Amino acid sequence: MFQHDELTQKSILDNAWNKILREEYYLDGINCHSSTFDVECQELNDKWKKNLDYREIKAHHYIISFDPQDAIDRGLTRKRAQQLGIEYAKKNFPGHQALVCTHMDGHNRSGNIHVHIVINSLRKYDVERQDFMERASDSRAGNKHHLTKNYLVHLKQSVMDICHRENLHQVDLLTPAERKVTEKEYWAKRRGQENMDKSNKQMLADGVTPRNTTFQTQKDYLRKSIDAVADTASNPDEFQRILLEKYKVQLKISRGRFSYLHPERNKHITGRMLGTHYDEAYLLKRFEEHATKKESPKKKTLSDEYHNKAKPPAIQHPNSLQEEPIAIQFIKSDLRLVIDLQNCVKAQQNSVYANKVKLSNHLSTNSFVNQNTKDGSGRST
Repeated sequence: MFQHDELTQKSILDNAWNKILREEYYLDGINCHSSTFDVECQELNDKWKKNLDYREIKAHHYIISFDPQDAIDRGLTRKRAQQLGIEYAKKNFPGHQALVCTHMDGHNRSGNIHVHIVINSLRKYDVERQDFMERASDSRAGNKHHLTKNYLVHLKQSVMDICHRENLHQVDLLTPAERKVTEKEYWAKRRGQENMDKSNKQMLADGVTPRNTTFQTQKDYLRKSIDAVADTASNPDEFQRILLEKYKVQLKISRGRFSYLHPERNKHITGRMLGTHYDEAYLLKRFEEHATKKESPKKKTLSDEYHNKAKPPAIQHPNSLQEEPIAIQFIKSDLRLVIDLQNCVKAQQNSVYANKVKLSNHLSTNSFVNQNTKDGSGRST
């Protein structure tokens, strides 16, 4: 009803310090009168002896925000948006006392139309059970609003169905965002940027050049750091190491899920809170792609070496051995070398030496056979 500053979340006051009404707004009550919503809710709570403790959730607030272009090229008016909001509330929150209010976006003049739906958490009337109600008590008076994951999916789908029917612009509310920015983070960034601009303006006036001109939330810092490292990392260990070395971001892997610790925080932020491009499934897929790309050049090089392998050297005349010595591959082994008696000149000239060589070759051969016939336990088979 009243204008307020979205950045500070404070009401805008006139010169007499009074709140200023919005230029145009619509307000309706469902199962109650709009002007006595709070009193009627309290009476219902007293009747059922519920919502009496300050820790209990007494109301739920839902917001439908239409695209600014809907008012420009789709003919959406605030009055029509209010009608859609009432239809939505009656369909999805039957039996509840509800307050429906529609207005244009206020202080920042973005032009989009907002529909606010506030319901008493306690149901006033019995209603016919609907498909989205998971429990029998969800349709009975005196029971509280029970929001589940499936129910939330139904609420999002219901908004999309209305937008489709009315030929309005819409986004896919059911597909998780690649970069998930919550409303809280959005406004934190807006306020942070405004404060930074004021500070930088003062610094420039003092002749100092600001080091930073763009405000960055902690989640934004994590996203940019992860993006940079994920472009090159080929496995989780490498990813974890570079994140810590370059950006001081700690990666924790628990039950296969990734969570990140900002250098200035004490609590980890899960990858899912940052968006689908920062959870384990997406990043592991990227690591695998990078690892495959790194292996491909190696395989190509080995193939090239195989096909371009030099031909073995031709047999050379004995007289040329000293002039062009051939390369001999050395393999480390505990076995003694077996001497070739046929080509050993000393053995041919000395029969005693030849007999010693025969005995040595025999012992070396036995040692080789024994080593190559041992099983895994070290015993000869």
